[in-house]
Amino acid sequence: MDNDDDLPDARPSETYDTLANLPEGLSPADRPKVPTTLPPPGACDSHVHVLGGAADFALSENRPENPAGGRSWKDWLQMLDMHLSTLELERVVVVQSMLHGTDNAITLETLRHLGSRARGVAMISEDADDTLLTRLADAGIKAARMNLVHGGAINWNGAKTLAPRLAAHGMHLQVLIEADHHMEQIAEDIRTLPVPIVFDHIGWPDVASGPRQAPVETLRRLLGEGRAYAKISGVYRFCDAPWDDADEIVASLVAANPERCLWGSDWPHILLDGAEMPDAGLLVDAFHRAVTDAESRQKVWVDTPAALYGF
Repeated sequence: MDNDDDLPDARPSETYDTLANLPEGLSPADRPKVPTTLPPPGACDSHVHVLGGAADFALSENRPENPAGGRSWKDWLQMLDMHLSTLELERVVVVQSMLHGTDNAITLETLRHLGSRARGVAMISEDADDTLLTRLADAGIKAARMNLVHGGAINWNGAKTLAPRLAAHGMHLQVLIEADHHMEQIAEDIRTLPVPIVFDHIGWPDVASGPRQAPVETLRRLLGEGRAYAKISGVYRFCDAPWDDADEIVASLVAANPERCLWGSDWPHILLDGAEMPDAGLLVDAFHRAVTDAESRQKVWVDTPAALYGF
């Protein structure tokens, strides 16, 4: 790829307060609203994906959908700049998308472009050797992602096999589950793994069952023990805007251990599967509605991602 350090600053020239004022032809993924309360300095979006067309980077043969047409990798980077600058987020964690599979070239090139403000999460198979893991670690990859919801390159047994090699390279595991189906099955294994585990999308719970349901209580215990992290992300996938049905669960997880919670937008909100496209500015507002104390917010936005990802 050519050098794209001269991509323009994507900060919007004007702000707006509601989706009704979104400029014609743009979606919330193009430009979010400015949050009512901005994150603190040094804040991190701990979960975004960067996409590219087939002309830019290889797409997975097993991809569940295609990236939006007519956009190149450079276009997606400009949109990411818009997203981060509008929300005033100084750091970002780029998570390899299922659309590009285990060919992590797009994430590695994105990290190279973004520089020291970015870290990455790769998709790899359980037979990844030390040469590959060293190359990924040197490029800023901090974790390997597995997906028990949609499937992927690695299952839980494979993750357990891979974990010691990840530990040797300073990496951890990141997992997408459905709490009702997976949490109790893997909780004891998590306590014996040589690496931390990060749960995407607050473990994907059944929000109607509230914070006292068994899978959420198990996750809270894992957070309290320091064995796991929870990303406050993806709530729009399992409840409707303004996503207040998730507030009690979010608040309970942060209360269990704010040093094990991270915020992520899940931008640009692919694989919606019937969910409504969210506005990341409103997702920031939703987090601040659920978590009101400044100390916890500071840890979730700044301190915890800085420690976990080595910013």
